[in-house]
Amino acid sequence: MKLGRFAPLATAVTLALTSTLVVAETRVTLKAAKAGTSYYQMAVQIGENVKKATDGKIIVTVEESQGSVQNVMESAARGSHYMFTSPPALVEKAVAGEKPFEPADEAFKKIRGMFPIPSLTMHYVVRADAGINSFADLAGKRFVTGKGSFGATEAAKNFKQFGLEGKVEVIDIELSGAGAAMKNRQVDGFATAGSWPAPNVVEVAASSPVHLLSMTEAQVQESGRTRLVIPKGTYPGVDTDVVTTSLPVIAYALSDMDDDTAYQLTRSYWKGLAEMAKSDPWWKSIDASLLDNISVKLHPGALKYYEEAGIAVPDRLK
Repeated sequence: MKLGRFAPLATAVTLALTSTLVVAETRVTLKAAKAGTSYYQMAVQIGENVKKATDGKIIVTVEESQGSVQNVMESAARGSHYMFTSPPALVEKAVAGEKPFEPADEAFKKIRGMFPIPSLTMHYVVRADAGINSFADLAGKRFVTGKGSFGATEAAKNFKQFGLEGKVEVIDIELSGAGAAMKNRQVDGFATAGSWPAPNVVEVAASSPVHLLSMTEAQVQESGRTRLVIPKGTYPGVDTDVVTTSLPVIAYALSDMDDDTAYQLTRSYWKGLAEMAKSDPWWKSIDASLLDNISVKLHPGALKYYEEAGIAVPDRLK
């Protein structure tokens, strides 16, 4: 058969099909945390891992966030290819329509669990020469807690619990500027929440002597959080173990996400954990038992992976 005048048409069709195949990739937005924090770096690692594991069929774009509240808030309007990180307690409040997620939005009921990531760990970082050796010593000091993040909220709560409410001069600047302000002796310290080792703490500790405040056992109990020990040597110049508190963090998607994408994202994450842990020790803290912290149903695509991998999942998550 001669193609004749149909040859150009055949070529055009072939090019169109090829073009369609080239762009047939799934793009997912991962809303994580502020740039420079451990959670932003984790999100970048997850994205790189997914791209490698799926041969570029799924591309994850990491989007900076002002905190977990914003991450959850935006889930109501972001669509099927949105993924975000948050402590389970915030998602519970969103689903229930409780503060700060009032009025109730039915869209929050579409939130589904995917996989656990390293827990939020409270860090109270102070200048080594500021004469601050305990939380009581923070009275009268200039301190940065950041804005709108879990760390800021938790620091305010801890100050109240430890008898420091109104006694600490909280400086209203972004957390990203706290390290420089501390180095220039404009502030005495800052609070930040992130999995250890937190990049912003590493950066500050590497440029000037710092001390990390350790909680007493009574303070840990009073906080109502999970006790966690940051091992000595984690940060430059910090040569003693630091007792602090932590909060579980989960990666979520919406039920609108197609099952195959959710499956591939979950599979890529677990398959890549060991490799990611080689460069960053915070991934070593992850195991399947952390799935029990999820308070909403798992995404069907994620559940498919867990069942396939033989990972036990609580019945309430199915």
